[in-house]
Amino acid sequence: MTTFDDRENAFESKYAHDAEMQFKAEARRNKLVGLWAAEKLGLSGAEADEYALSVIRADFQEAGHEDVVRKLVEDLGGKSTMAEIRLKMAEFLSAAKAHLISGD
Repeated sequence: MTTFDDRENAFESKYAHDAEMQFKAEARRNKLVGLWAAEKLGLSGAEADEYALSVIRADFQEAGHEDVVRKLVEDLGGKSTMAEIRLKMAEFLSAAKAHLISGD
């Protein structure tokens, strides 16, 4: 193999790893924001876990995270604003990335 091939393979591996980590971070964010929303809805235990899973599944409807925002806005109604939901999603994404980096 040439140096160019080695560099190309390393770049492809890094890209795949970064994409996998981003996917995991977003899924974890969705779980955390789902649990936060479940608490606002008065859900706990298994019901809260099931609701969090529904938020994770909502993210597969379309590219990006607007599908999650839309679900949460609809489900929470007047219990939260779109701005608060977006803020929580950003906070939870940072927490999810930190969790993945630390390996917990």
